[in-house]
Amino acid sequence: MIDPIEFKAEVWNLAKDIRVQPKEIHIREMSKKWGSCSSRGRLTFDKKLLNEPKSFRFEVIIHELLHLRYPKHGKMFDALVQEYLNRNIEKN
Repeated sequence: MIDPIEFKAEVWNLAKDIRVQPKEIHIREMSKKWGSCSSRGRLTFDKKLLNEPKSFRFEVIIHELLHLRYPKHGKMFDALVQEYLNRNIEKN
């Protein structure tokens, strides 16, 4: 398990790496999603994510951060998510 402060640091570090700037980062119980990104730049993550492996947290965080660039799912969004996931695999 990672604590909320460390988790938020992960989010900020990844945001810096991909050059996006969330307005706020929140952690709370969510019933049906691992995370969400509002049109105002607020990222919210399910607190259950803190118990998940780092590789899974990375996928969810990248997905939500990229919504700051591409709000809707589409070909470009999917391609960018895949690119960042592949980069992470190559690093490890």
